[in-house]
Amino acid sequence: MLGEFMIIFFGGGWVFFLKKLFRDYEVHHWLVLLIFSVTFALSCTMFELIIFEILGILNSSSRYFHWKLGLYAMLFTLVVVLPFYIAYFIVHNIGFVPPKKHIQILLTFISWVVFLYFFWKIGDPFPILSPKHGILSIEQCIGRIGVIGVTIMAVLSGFGAVNYPYTSMHYFVRPISDSDIQAHERRLMQTMDMIVMKKKRIAIAEQENRKRASSNPGNSGGIWGMVKNFTSSSGQENIRALRQDTIALEEMSRQLFLESVDLHNEQERKKYLKTFKGKYFNFLGHFFSIYCCWKIFISTINIVFDRVGKLDPVTKGIEIAVNWLGIQFDVMFWSQHISFWLVGIIIVTSIRGLLITLTKFFYAIASSKSSNVIVLCLAQLMGMYFVSSVLLMRMNMPSEYRSIVTEVLGDLQFNFYHRWFDVIFLISALGSMGFLYIAHKQAPGKESKETFPSYS
Repeated sequence: MLGEFMIIFFGGGWVFFLKKLFRDYEVHHWLVLLIFSVTFALSCTMFELIIFEILGILNSSSRYFHWKLGLYAMLFTLVVVLPFYIAYFIVHNIGFVPPKKHIQILLTFISWVVFLYFFWKIGDPFPILSPKHGILSIEQCIGRIGVIGVTIMAVLSGFGAVNYPYTSMHYFVRPISDSDIQAHERRLMQTMDMIVMKKKRIAIAEQENRKRASSNPGNSGGIWGMVKNFTSSSGQENIRALRQDTIALEEMSRQLFLESVDLHNEQERKKYLKTFKGKYFNFLGHFFSIYCCWKIFISTINIVFDRVGKLDPVTKGIEIAVNWLGIQFDVMFWSQHISFWLVGIIIVTSIRGLLITLTKFFYAIASSKSSNVIVLCLAQLMGMYFVSSVLLMRMNMPSEYRSIVTEVLGDLQFNFYHRWFDVIFLISALGSMGFLYIAHKQAPGKESKETFPSYS
């Protein structure tokens, strides 16, 4: 059964790679596609095993074997395969490296050893596991991957908790009218006209200098030569000043163009929020703004009082229903089914959210030459993210289902990762608030009245 699902997940990663990430690029290396798809399949398989654990599919020994096999394969991919090939493609793309294969392999191996050194040093400042573990134990790798992955998760969660309400709520839409956009575009066109005028003056001045130099080529002495040299040098200074003015105007035109695009996007966003779908997301934005405030408050409490939750949300909710509300029901039945749906929702939203983020990030920085390296780096982040998701998701599972996950991951300091997540989440959320506040205040709108410098 797991083999069939593994093939399906591998195919899903393959299709996502070709249809989303590389749809505008030619696939130069099939190995990049293979490694990305394998990493995606291994990540999804770990989530699948969590679902199997809750539903009791397969026997316990079989699930344990597949947990170990999948985890070892993922660790080998994240620590050996991906870093080695990332280093190889970086070395291969460097222009001054000789194209000889053995030199590139040697430099790749040296780069991989350097990665292992820094990867190992990451775990030194953190209490990630018990001192009794050996230097080559599986917990050493999982612990260090957990630090990186939990940091990525917390940064993305903190930014998302702040950015989603900002982008989906009508309250944060700037009042942009058609007259504002027209005025901005008028300033842009005026700037473009000034650039054309300056370049014409430069061309005319250069043509006059060439004519002046071609006429009387031998008459460079005496008073006439001094006058000629003076007028020539003053002409060169005038051209230099015109070019500086042109560069400044071109930079201004770029800024005005970007601001004009931003104004159009803001106007489209305003129209979108008036639709049914926009109103729905506006409602969700209010919900997530409340969640963001609550999460920041809880994270602060957890950090200040060194608090880590002992009960999963399902067990806590059942205890409240039974002890406080007096509701009687089959605890085991509902615990299993609620856990299944809760963990399923977390898994689906985690995979979907990360894939959307990876796609946006790839299109923001990728080029035809660096695309292979970037895809492998994204696969590295994806694998670390999903391993850390399993590590943190353990707290959302009732104790009877989390035991095998705890056994497979090893004797890690799980409380440390939850505290670390709270710290990074709080920093990310507050930093995102400050960044979005500054960006919102500086964004063009009715109050933006750019003035032109007095270029003449």
